Amino acid sequence: MPSPPHETRLRVRYGETDQMGVVHHANYLAYMEEGRTQLMRALGCTYSELERAGWSLAVRKARLRFRAAAVYDDELLVLTAVDHVGGASVTFSYRIERASDRRLLAEGATEMACVRSVGAQRKPSLLPEDLRARLESALGEV
Repeated sequence: MPSPPHETRLRVRYGETDQMGVVHHANYLAYMEEGRTQLMRALGCTYSELERAGWSLAVRKARLRFRAAAVYDDELLVLTAVDHVGGASVTFSYRIERASDRRLLAEGATEMACVRSVGAQRKPSLLPEDLRARLESALGEV
């Protein structure tokens, strides 16, 4: 049975909006990143721990589709799920909704490549087994 998506709540800040008070499109990628970061934390594996161990997850692909506008001071729900775990990559999917009415504002996905840092060098690598197990435990749908 798929895991339910992880839910992160955010409030739109004034600096994330344009002159009309509408969220600038680039900020949705930051909202997705926050959702992914919080999902990883909930799985017991923070990005800071990964990086201290010499691993990172680099964005390889990003997809984003806008459905409606978020505006200044909206509370947002970022629903994040692990969509696919590959040998050296993981794909996360996202739904961004307005908390007050659950209206879909945007949806998307990111494919993350596993990178191993060896000294100053970075090279693609298979996902570490403990990370893979945590990610597979969260496979689900948004």
